[in-house]
Amino acid sequence: MPRKYTFFVHMNATKEWLSLSRTARNEYFTHTLGEIFARYPSVSLRLYDAEAFTTKCSDIAVYETEVIQDYYFLIDALRDSKIFTVPYFEIVDIFPAIEEGFNEYQASLTDNA
Repeated sequence: MPRKYTFFVHMNATKEWLSLSRTARNEYFTHTLGEIFARYPSVSLRLYDAEAFTTKCSDIAVYETEVIQDYYFLIDALRDSKIFTVPYFEIVDIFPAIEEGFNEYQASLTDNA
């Protein structure tokens, strides 16, 4: 059974990002970041706005993959882009998780019994 890895990346938008027009933000995300994400199709991304609900982070990116190396390479490619070099966003924290890892552990107990 394939193992799905999930990474909850908490970030703060910087004034450099917020000072861009919404059109410029959309173009940057669609074109520049779109090209990076296209190289790693095994990694999916969902984005959440959190700034109205917490002061700990403004945004949460949720990456999911079964190929952990693709996630690693994707993050390195992002680190080389303006998203983290200007920076447009600063990473606050990363929470890695394994989806339903408890089931895999439970199965290992019964396999060894």
